[in-house]
Amino acid sequence: MTELGNRLKEAREEKGLSLDDLQEVTKIQKRYLIGIEEGNYSMMPGQFYVRAFIKQYCEAVELEPEEIFDQYKNEVPAVYHDELPELSRVQSRRSLPTSSKAMELFPKILGLLFFIGIIVLLYFLYLKFFPSESPKVVDDNVGVVDHGQPDNSPLNKGSNTDANEDKNTDKTDKSKDEPVKEEVIVETPTQELAMVSTSGSNSVYALKNAATFKLKVASIGEAWVKVKNGSGQTLFNGLIKSGEAKEIDVTNESEVVIRTGRAYETEIFANDQKLEYAISPTEKDVQNVTIQFTKAE
Repeated sequence: MTELGNRLKEAREEKGLSLDDLQEVTKIQKRYLIGIEEGNYSMMPGQFYVRAFIKQYCEAVELEPEEIFDQYKNEVPAVYHDELPELSRVQSRRSLPTSSKAMELFPKILGLLFFIGIIVLLYFLYLKFFPSESPKVVDDNVGVVDHGQPDNSPLNKGSNTDANEDKNTDKTDKSKDEPVKEEVIVETPTQELAMVSTSGSNSVYALKNAATFKLKVASIGEAWVKVKNGSGQTLFNGLIKSGEAKEIDVTNESEVVIRTGRAYETEIFANDQKLEYAISPTEKDVQNVTIQFTKAE
């Protein structure tokens, strides 16, 4: 048995996991797990799988894979480019036509935008140099000559009546011009879950504008999850099977830390709002997600 095998076996036993438990968590056959602990890498399907299996073993027992690889680099076989699975190369080649089609459509889209811009420019130029003329108002009183009719003449009486009507109209118009009081509507702020910082496999988020904090961790595969509060107290530690979820009311906590060994199969919700990983789960499958909670007043 190698030093690396002893280290991994001790970590497994400290977690209280048997080889059968480890097989269920990592989906690695038990005989390969025994081979890793005994340092018998010849039974593996290839050197690439040796490193991949050791990495999954480390994550299941909460060891940092990169530290283990660096510490026991003389015991872990190196991986060369030619040993990568052929499937990943085929998928890379198949993704090329999509970008090529996008490049073909780009000149057409650019030409269409240029054409629309020309039409908009011509429209504004037309409005500037050919403004529409407002209709002229004809005053019916122009050209009427006052022959000095007495004040009690029908013409003057009509004029006085019109003046009185104009005064009444002015009073009515002034009442209409009075400002109308508008009803003030106070909107409740929307909950905000925003990323604060990232470092390595650690990411920090802030939850604001929420009166409660109900945490839900769901699995679309099988994931080993541990949840702690800001004081380091463990709130949950266990395996979440496919289709299941663990819900915890952490309204009275100012901070919670979620550690998952399979981020790509783990979904995190804060008050039913799904958290978007700042670090790609396909690049870092072991992640520590911290959510800082500020209760809304």
